[in-house]
Amino acid sequence: MVRLLGIDPGLRFTGWGLVDVDGNRLCHVADGVIATDGDAPVPERLRCLHDSLLDLVRRYGPREAAVEETYVNRNGASTLKLGYARGVALLVPALAGIAVSEYGAMAVKRAVVGTGAASKDQVEMMVRRLLPGATIRRADASDALAVAICHAHHRASALRVSAGTRMA
Repeated sequence: MVRLLGIDPGLRFTGWGLVDVDGNRLCHVADGVIATDGDAPVPERLRCLHDSLLDLVRRYGPREAAVEETYVNRNGASTLKLGYARGVALLVPALAGIAVSEYGAMAVKRAVVGTGAASKDQVEMMVRRLLPGATIRRADASDALAVAICHAHHRASALRVSAGTRMA
């Protein structure tokens, strides 16, 4: 069994979700949202995000992490700030020695729903179906769990390919 941490980064709200994977079975562990004070200076918000993610890594001990990639929007300043949060989300697990993977939003939707054009509601519905008993309070947490599920699927495929290569 391996524990995966999924992260949907944001400077205001960062979703996180933990999933245990045993073969092709997924089990919800925990999820939530890290909220930073929108009125605080960016460095303080990044420190809050760092400290909160570090606490999650220490408390739950994931072996692998996955972070959603940033999409570029019209507002350059917003994209840059999202990039700061994403940098922290990549750095914290990496510094803890945890392998970190990255997935685009379309890849996450495709892995969870079956189409890259899925709506947020469709993604959340499938996350709830794939992780029965998960009490998801915010879309950010649902998105983070979807990132973890996406990583679980990609990880399983890579392991199967690797096993096939070794056997050949």
